Amino acid sequence: MDNNTSLYLGIAALAALVIFQRLRTRKAPAPVVLEKIKAGARIIDVRSPQEFAGPSYPKAKNIPLDLLPSRMADLPKDKPIVLYCASGARSAQAARMLKKAGFQDVVSAGGLGNMPR
Repeated sequence: MDNNTSLYLGIAALAALVIFQRLRTRKAPAPVVLEKIKAGARIIDVRSPQEFAGPSYPKAKNIPLDLLPSRMADLPKDKPIVLYCASGARSAQAARMLKKAGFQDVVSAGGLGNMPR
């Protein structure tokens, strides 16, 4: 195997890993999100405080994504957690972080526009 082939295989493996990570935490369907909220889920907005100051979901608590690791102790492990952001990218990342930390019932709703009304 020459150097170019090794390089291409490495790039392909990295791309597959990135795709796998993105697919691992998909946006939950709206009926699932609504069910979690009706069951008493904690609703977490992982946008910045500036974004949260604008439109936000009723009863949502703002924990920006960059502060989430230091604020996990504020979240209950025995209740469902619904996460949202602006587009769904940060909420998916937050869901992966919480699941990795041992939270079991966590869903990413996607963006604010995906939250049930």
